[in-house]
Amino acid sequence: MASIAATAFFSERSIRRARLGAGLVMFVFITLHLSNHALGLISVSAADDGRRLFLALWRNPLGTLLLYAAVIVHIALVLRSIYVRRSLVMPKAELAQTILGLAIPLLLIDHVIGTRVAHALFDYRDDYETIVRTLWITAPGNGLRQAVALVVVWIHGCIGLHFWLRYRPWYEKMAAPLLAIAILLPVLGLLGFIEMGRTIAEPAYEGFVDTGRYRANINARYASDPEAQQTIRLIRGGLYGSFSAALLLVIAARGRRRWKERVDQITVSYQGGEAIRVPRGFTVLEASRVGGIPHYSVCGGKGQCSTCRVQILSEYQDLPPPDKMEQTTLKRINAAPDVRLACQLRPTHDLTVVPLLVPATETALPANTQETSPGRERDITVLFCDIRSFTALTEQRLPFDIVFLLNRYFALVGNAVEKAGGRVDKFIGDGAMALFGIGTSQEDGCRQALSAAAAIIRDLDKLSRELSDELSAPLRIAIGIHTGPAVVGTLGYGRVRSLTAIGDTVNVASRLESVAKEFDAAIVISEPVASLSGADAAVAESREINVRGRVLPLKVFMIPSERVDELLKGKD
Repeated sequence: MASIAATAFFSERSIRRARLGAGLVMFVFITLHLSNHALGLISVSAADDGRRLFLALWRNPLGTLLLYAAVIVHIALVLRSIYVRRSLVMPKAELAQTILGLAIPLLLIDHVIGTRVAHALFDYRDDYETIVRTLWITAPGNGLRQAVALVVVWIHGCIGLHFWLRYRPWYEKMAAPLLAIAILLPVLGLLGFIEMGRTIAEPAYEGFVDTGRYRANINARYASDPEAQQTIRLIRGGLYGSFSAALLLVIAARGRRRWKERVDQITVSYQGGEAIRVPRGFTVLEASRVGGIPHYSVCGGKGQCSTCRVQILSEYQDLPPPDKMEQTTLKRINAAPDVRLACQLRPTHDLTVVPLLVPATETALPANTQETSPGRERDITVLFCDIRSFTALTEQRLPFDIVFLLNRYFALVGNAVEKAGGRVDKFIGDGAMALFGIGTSQEDGCRQALSAAAAIIRDLDKLSRELSDELSAPLRIAIGIHTGPAVVGTLGYGRVRSLTAIGDTVNVASRLESVAKEFDAAIVISEPVASLSGADAAVAESREINVRGRVLPLKVFMIPSERVDELLKGKD
């Protein structure tokens, strides 16, 4: 039992959570620190008043322990991640975050020693007047260095925060205001520092009259004490040396491992004929990156999405079994036994794979744009509609008459969908596909889809009456609605691109539209739609149908056109 608990405690997921938690503590610290700097736009004394609150939070025993434990844990886990990573080929954003993170200790060690360490050991008074005077007047080069460090720390933290939040349902809505804050806060912090520097440099500046003389005496004794300066030099050398030694140790360990792995390699082959030789222990995703083969990995290789999944074309039974995290992801997408996540699979023998999501090869498109995005999985509601017996209705009509009829039909469908809050995905012949709930909750998406379906039926009936003299039979429609997870992203080629959805939910909705035709119902909705929308299912006939690709039958509700309004009353 102890070994099992230890394994769980030191699992990759636990380690990532510890790194994230430590990073969040430091991000809160730098956010409050920048906010404190921004008070310098008011006055030096205002910034120093804010500093007292800041220090009350971070210079008590608990705050000190939390902050420095977070710093040590985060740096240690970053160095560990660099060692564990088999290939240093990585996406540009991830590379930038890593390089900036490694630069932070080198940029901040002097500042930490000159403030926190000097204060703790020698009672050095590191208030805003002292530090800004030093950085703005005495050593402006150090001031520039600290300004650069501030920007580096902030960018590093914002990249990490973006990687963590980018798949949260609410993040897309909040991205714009969060970006504004991410730009505004460091700008205000730097402007506050500049304003304080200009104020203190004025000959007329009197400083803190109440504490200025006491502070000046304490700091003068510290600056003239040879033992104190020697101690500070030793601490500075120890911190720089420790970090440099740890980084060099990681590099040396990677070099040693690579030397040993040269004699123990495997070949990862791809369906296109590429064959990449990599050391045993590399993941398939790392093999793709080493070989320069385009391979999606939206979550950055953390096993939190399935965009990197591959199908094993060779023997897969004796591959290392998926861990708990990979099993969860594969189970969620109902993956076949020969499908694995490339970022988690570390093959022990030669194998042949084919990525199941193939990235675009158009080099003209910038990376990470919407056009090259593989999309995100969301819970949405999909509506399919189609005119019944459309071919029979139009076989005796002129082509331009058919175009006129279709345009009237498309207009009423599009109007109904947009008024309900949905999005028309595409028109296919006399059919249409619409998406609901992309920017709202799944419950709202279901209710929107039902409202749109009712409006389509009413408007089509009205159009049928208007054109009754020209139609051989009334216009009748079949609508299928289903809700569930689907990948929503931009698909297409060149300029012909549009936001669409793919997945089992879309296939089921299309199948329900066909069921509506088979059973002569106006609308067929799945049980999840009825439940989430709060519709009155008592007005509909329920059935269980078999859907291709699904093991279990699906319960559906069939609503005739004359009872659609009753269904909506139940919803209200």
